[in-house]
Amino acid sequence: MNFIRRGTGPPLLLLHGIGGSWRSWQTILDGLAQEREVIAVDLPGFGDTPPLRGPVTIATLADAVTDFLRQHNLLGIDAVGSSMGARLVLELARRGGVLGAVVSLDPGGFWQGWQIPVFYHSVDLSTRLVRALQPAMPFLTGNAVTRTLLFAQFSAHPWQVPAHVALTEMRTFAQAPSFDELLRNLAYGEVQQGAPRGSISAPLVIGWGRQDKVCLPSQAALALQKFPDARLYWFDNCGHFPQWDQPAEATRLILAATSGRAFQDSDIAQPAPAVAARPVPQVAVVAGVAALVAGGAWLLRKARG
Repeated sequence: MNFIRRGTGPPLLLLHGIGGSWRSWQTILDGLAQEREVIAVDLPGFGDTPPLRGPVTIATLADAVTDFLRQHNLLGIDAVGSSMGARLVLELARRGGVLGAVVSLDPGGFWQGWQIPVFYHSVDLSTRLVRALQPAMPFLTGNAVTRTLLFAQFSAHPWQVPAHVALTEMRTFAQAPSFDELLRNLAYGEVQQGAPRGSISAPLVIGWGRQDKVCLPSQAALALQKFPDARLYWFDNCGHFPQWDQPAEATRLILAATSGRAFQDSDIAQPAPAVAARPVPQVAVVAGVAALVAGGAWLLRKARG
């Protein structure tokens, strides 16, 4: 697996979400590296790591991560996961003997009933649009309006997601060869198993954005039911990616949870002073909407052709 190492201190593993890469963490990478040696990987079939030979599921990805850690003498490492990666670290924690302390940020896999097709089809449709719009993606991610439209499902305030972060994510989403298979398996494949109370002794924290539109906040109840040893932390004014919407808060939570020291939620939240949002120029609104509409029309024509 392709990976980067940054910083000094006890090692800390970062596992990105579906369609992402190690660069999905760039908003908090430097902050974490001030206290930890951060090891951020590209999971198989994403970023610069080639796909697995065989099925792409949470189970096979967990096997691949375990092999990677064993190869680099890192078994027992503390770990953080986001979205699909958050489910992955829970699976590895459930297995035992692989990870130390774990922080799971907005994990997938706890949807039920109607939530399953909504998750699958909404993400699938978004990805198809992102692939079709790749030629215009530098402009679309650089424009506050179209960036908001592109990331509305993933962020509570998508206009504040840095343009370079948005562009990198849209590129990796479009180019990941394992995306489609893994998305279907996440929705309709194996059901996430739980871990009985008392079976996970290392610290385990599940963080959840209160405005998450991908993994709905109500799903946290099932996550805690399956992982009763976990502590739940809520991110206010936050969507599916706390590292994007609340990077300083996410950094504090990760460092506190993986250090093993006791902490209060109020110490992690530390609300920052409100900053007035800058109005988006009208010309940017018009240009942004026009570009996205044109891209959608092009995608429709392509599908009909």
